[in-house]
Amino acid sequence: MLVELAEWLSQYYSGFSVFQYLTLRAILGTLTALTIALWWGPWLIRHMVVRQIGQPIRDDGPESHFSKAGTPTMGGMLILVAVTVSTLLWAKLDNSYMWTVLLVTLAYGGIGFMDDYLKLKYGNSKGLSAKAKYGAQSLAAICVAAYLYSSATVPAQTELLIPLLKDVTIPLGWLFPVLTYFVIVGTSNAVNLTDGLDGLAIMPSVMVAAALGVFAYVVGHAGFAEYLGFPFIAGTGELVVFGAAIVGAGLGFLWFNTYPAMIFMGDIGALSLGAALGTMAVIVRQEIVLVIMGGIFVLETVSVILQVASFKLTGKRIFRMAPIHHHFELKGWPEPRVIVRFWIITLMLVLVGLATLKLR
Repeated sequence: MLVELAEWLSQYYSGFSVFQYLTLRAILGTLTALTIALWWGPWLIRHMVVRQIGQPIRDDGPESHFSKAGTPTMGGMLILVAVTVSTLLWAKLDNSYMWTVLLVTLAYGGIGFMDDYLKLKYGNSKGLSAKAKYGAQSLAAICVAAYLYSSATVPAQTELLIPLLKDVTIPLGWLFPVLTYFVIVGTSNAVNLTDGLDGLAIMPSVMVAAALGVFAYVVGHAGFAEYLGFPFIAGTGELVVFGAAIVGAGLGFLWFNTYPAMIFMGDIGALSLGAALGTMAVIVRQEIVLVIMGGIFVLETVSVILQVASFKLTGKRIFRMAPIHHHFELKGWPEPRVIVRFWIITLMLVLVGLATLKLR
């Protein structure tokens, strides 16, 4: 929105052309989202407290979490509003990739909103039925996958890139929509499973979004893409602004969500953030790198799968509790220790993922 305005004003004063620079708009996007989150956060928390919109706590969780019952939830609204406003202000509105990521983020946010609303309405931690929840997620993911597949104009948009191998790509053909579906739905639910401790999910989401923004900048820049051996996909650079908005909104949310949390993210935030990261990774063709950088999300998901499979097959549990962050809590780790250590692991994995930019 402001980009178009600046472009029009540049005919009267050339200084406005500076807003065409992607890096500047990314910085402004981060600051805008951060400012919105910090400004609106206190009001949202007070509103939630007055209306007694508090988080129901699962009765089979760690006892240390029982005291968190009643903490304001649905803080993901803060993230969604900040990301949406910032993106619309600083991204180019004629970019289809920007709209694709933004709309799928809002769609998953809507699914999460319904899930959170039902939890609050009935005072339990169940929310939407698994059938309804995954059905809605699947419908949104299928629509995105179909659109990206049908709108692809160059082979690179539907090829699987292999990290570390410069000239090796795998044409996916009709498997592209299938992969896209699993990446979006899988990442969305993985972030949701990770969101069990104060600040645990938001900081890894911020770091992965920032890294995917770097990949978007490279893939969307013909010179850098050629130099680093990546396929050039025109238009993906605008996702830098979207990723920057997630960084700003996420850090603003963390201000209130850090231990002990004043507000929880809720499914409205976790599902939408996961869908955003998954869609970004698909568009910039970095699905494998997403698995690496989002290793904590993968670990949390795998721990649940293994726990359920082991209990059904043998009647025994592998972990004291799943997802795995609860396992470490029950082993005696204080909650802040689990959180910060998972952050550190994510930072290391993100750096490994970024290293693949050059190691090709």
